[in-house]
Amino acid sequence: MPRFTSSILTLLLLSLVGAWPAAAQYPERPLTILTGYPAGGMVDVVARALAEGLKKKYPKGVGIVTRPGGGGSLAVAELVQAKPDGYTVILAPISTLVIHPQLNDLPYKTPDDYESIINTVAFYSVIAVKADAPWKTMQEFVAAAKASPGKLRAGSPGEGTSSHLNLEEIKRLAGVNITHVPFAGWGESSPALLGGHIESVVGQPGEVRPLVEGGKLRVLMVFQGKRNPVFPEVPTAKELGWDAASGISFVMVAPKGTPGAAMKYIHDATKAAMEEPQFVNTIKQRAIEIDYRAGDQLKADIWKDYKFHTDVLTRLGMLKKK
Repeated sequence: MPRFTSSILTLLLLSLVGAWPAAAQYPERPLTILTGYPAGGMVDVVARALAEGLKKKYPKGVGIVTRPGGGGSLAVAELVQAKPDGYTVILAPISTLVIHPQLNDLPYKTPDDYESIINTVAFYSVIAVKADAPWKTMQEFVAAAKASPGKLRAGSPGEGTSSHLNLEEIKRLAGVNITHVPFAGWGESSPALLGGHIESVVGQPGEVRPLVEGGKLRVLMVFQGKRNPVFPEVPTAKELGWDAASGISFVMVAPKGTPGAAMKYIHDATKAAMEEPQFVNTIKQRAIEIDYRAGDQLKADIWKDYKFHTDVLTRLGMLKKK
C-alpha cells in the first residue's frame, strides 16, 4: 500500500474513533426503589420523600415498586437476586434484614448477603388502642389481658418484625397472653383496629400520631429508653417495669456485588436527599428522626442487631432450626 494511502486511512480511523461516544456514565437509567410494605405505611412515606430528593441526581427518574408480604422479606428476596448494576435498591426496616432470615429460608441469610449503603431514619414503636377503648393505661390493658388470656388481640406490621418482637417481650415480661395478629403494614393494621377487629396495635409514632390527634386512637406505652416528645404524657415500657426498648431503622440496601462507584453515587445522592428541607419536614411531621449512618459503622451496627435478635429469637423459641 502506498505511504500516502496508509496515512489517509490512519487519519480516517482516528477521526472515526474521536466521533464515537464515550462510555456511558452512571446513572444512565432510572433508579428503582423497592419497598416491602403497602402504600401509606411509614416505609412507603419515607421512600417517596427520598425519591423526590433523589430525582435531582437521577435525570431519568426514580420509581417506587411495592412488593408487600412476608413482613417485607419478599421485597428483600427480590432485591438480593436483582442484577447488581446500581439501578435497583430497597429501603428496608432493620427487622426485615436481620430477623426474617433467622425465621425463614430466604435468598439472604446474613448482612454479608447484601450491600448496606446508608441508614436514613430511626424510631421506636408504641402500643395504641381506640380512643373509646375501656383501657386508659397500659396497666389496665395488661390486667384485662390477664383476666381473659388470649382474648385481646394486638396487630403488628408482620410476623418477625421489631414491632412483633417488642410485643412478644412485653407478653413475656408482663406474663400475659395477648394474641398476635400480623398484617402487611400500617395500611392494613390501622383499619383493623378502627374497625374493631383487633383491640390494640403496635405501630410507629408517625403512623399513630394523626389518628391520636384526630381523637381516634390513644397511646398506652412507648418502647423507648426515654419518653417520646410527641407523646410526653405516655410512659415507657421501662417506667412500667418492663425493660423492652428496641428501635427500628430504615436502611438503603443494594444487591451484593454492586459496583463501588455506583454505591457511592447512591450514598451521596441519598444523603443529599435526606438534607432537603422537604424531607426534613416530612420526617419531623411523622415523629421520627433522621439517623445518618454509613460505611463500616453501618455494617457493624447491622451485624450487632443481627446477633442481638439471634438471642431474642432463641429465648422466644422462634429461631429457625439449622
